[in-house]
Amino acid sequence: MSKKLIGAVAGLAAASLLVAACSSSSEESTDTAASEAPAAEAPAEEAAAAGGKACVILPDAASSARWETADRPFLEQAFTAAGVEYDIQNANGDKAKFQTIADGMLAGGCGVLAIVNLDSETGSAVIAKATAAGVPVIDYDRLTLGGGAQYYVSFDNVAVGTAIGEGLVKCLGDAGVTEGPVALLNGSPTDNNATLFKQGYQAALEGAGFTVAADQAVPDWDNTKAGTIFEQMYTDANGDFVAVAAANDGLGGAAIAVLDRNGQAGAIPVSGQDATDEGLQRVLMGTQCVTVYKAVAKEAAAAAALAVALLNGDQAAADALATGTTTDSEAGTEVPSVLLEPQPIYADTVKDVIADGFTTVEKVCATDELKAKCAELGVM
Repeated sequence: MSKKLIGAVAGLAAASLLVAACSSSSEESTDTAASEAPAAEAPAEEAAAAGGKACVILPDAASSARWETADRPFLEQAFTAAGVEYDIQNANGDKAKFQTIADGMLAGGCGVLAIVNLDSETGSAVIAKATAAGVPVIDYDRLTLGGGAQYYVSFDNVAVGTAIGEGLVKCLGDAGVTEGPVALLNGSPTDNNATLFKQGYQAALEGAGFTVAADQAVPDWDNTKAGTIFEQMYTDANGDFVAVAAANDGLGGAAIAVLDRNGQAGAIPVSGQDATDEGLQRVLMGTQCVTVYKAVAKEAAAAAALAVALLNGDQAAADALATGTTTDSEAGTEVPSVLLEPQPIYADTVKDVIADGFTTVEKVCATDELKAKCAELGVM
């Protein structure tokens, strides 16, 4: 396991006790890393006595597989281990459904609400309703600009973008390429994280001497739209890119499909993020340069620890968990935060993701060709 991954594990070791039964235009800043976050004790009877259950609204199941394959099960395991009743629902990319789910949760005994917003406007409306009902809100993974959530749990998203950019620079350097035009295939313009990711990878690429030749955002992180958008970018530039900075594995996969149709898959480095099974497979096969692993189990554990503390009315415990702050540029405030460190993943470190329990050998090494690569690189 890499030093960064070990650091992330150590940094939330106490909060991770909650999962002992299991294995996105703004500026983000961390005053203090989330390195010594204590766990909140939450026996079932205490949580029940405090009133209410832990409620979570996930954004969709299409932009990234992680929401259903990682976040949901890790949150369920964390709440179960803490003896807390919970309600986790997915808005499936529908803003009206997001609001309806929130209304139902608040009417149904929600004592603390964690949300992954679809955009800041929708998220802010939900936070306002919850606040009026006396229910504390945790922004999970995405900060709701101007929303006023009490806490924020995520990764250092500028650092995620930096890892994407530095990964591309590494792959280009390995190929002897030290300058040239790059394409930026960014996440949704309504997702604050996407802005922060871009901030990180654009700075890393330009700092290394590369120029931005094309720069497009993908509405709603839609992979189908990403393919259409990148096809046009590729056509307009006559394929003259030395690399493609794609903001997650879904967008990266869409770009690689276009490159493949033009006989350039693997010849032009493409990035990604989320360490999805498909992204890891492309990294192993050499069509994707890098993905970024975010230990969702640690993120879920931190959110669950905060939720349990708030259900128990233990403000001191909640405040102790939030060892950093994040700037909400729209509200002009600093949001108490738990921010975790991401890890870039290359072909020779895919095994780290599997060793951490995020996915399995069976899922990643799913074909004979992949099995050969996995054996060669120590994945199996």
